[in-house]
Amino acid sequence: MRRVDNSIHRSFDRLVAQGDAPMWVVTTLAGGVRAGCLVGFGAQVGIEPRRFLVCLSKNNYTYEVAERATHLAVHLLGEDGLALAQLFGAETGAEIDKFEHCEWRPGPHRLPILAAASAWLTGKILQRIDFGDHVGYLLSPTAAETPGDGPSLRFHSVANLPPGQPADPVETN
Repeated sequence: MRRVDNSIHRSFDRLVAQGDAPMWVVTTLAGGVRAGCLVGFGAQVGIEPRRFLVCLSKNNYTYEVAERATHLAVHLLGEDGLALAQLFGAETGAEIDKFEHCEWRPGPHRLPILAAASAWLTGKILQRIDFGDHVGYLLSPTAAETPGDGPSLRFHSVANLPPGQPADPVETN
């Protein structure tokens, strides 16, 4: 295996951090089991038809549930969403039921919809794409609401949160 120059990693990480991407909470339901996690990898990837791609770490409990799911809910958090980001980012669903610690309701496809989200969408999983340490879920939107307005919670606000489950880096060529 080839070694990767760590200076490239550091420069790449700084570049991505400067982009200050929005933070998302993904929730899902499969076999009666609810799960949810904080994710930083999510974006619209098509206009017509509309498509959204969200990526889940393979080390994440939500990934285990999402692998059996047909739909996902993707929530955008407002700037005041740090407590929700901490709950879904610094805790693991393998140890606690995160939904006992926040307001939510069953939404389309019986997916958990977070009351404090500034906006959300649900989507049918069209494809799963292996990206190494993450799996991308290509979604076709089935419902969406934008009850809030204003700026969203960004990466810089959660950069120092301890992860609910550690990430094992994957070395690439």
